Amino acid sequence: QVQLVESGGGLVQAGGSLRLSCTASGRSFSTYAMGWFRQAPGKEREFVAAISRSGGRTYYIDSVKGRFTISRDSAEKTVYLQMNSLKPEDTAVFYCAATAEEYGLENQWKYNYWGQGTQVTVSS
Repeated sequence: QVQLVESGGGLVQAGGSLRLSCTASGRSFSTYAMGWFRQAPGKEREFVAAISRSGGRTYYIDSVKGRFTISRDSAEKTVYLQMNSLKPEDTAVFYCAATAEEYGLENQWKYNYWGQGTQVTVSS
């Protein structure tokens, strides 16, 4: 079992930055690839970014490439999502998730464990 707790959400003006954190407890963090997903009001949950177990591979949805950076710290059992140049359309509840899979990390059905979510609101 893995428990995931997100933090770092909040209200920010367009063009601003936030860093989301997701800290894991339970089984070995290094055996899981990690992903960030988001769900905006009235929309389906979508993939945002993912990072492999080793941290050597990262993946992003096109709309955040060049603005968001995913990283992980195995010692801290934490995955981060640095979000820069935020836009109002980034407003959503952001979730982190863990999977024992190593490929197809854009697919939310690959993930076994989910956090409770953290709200990100970007004002125009």
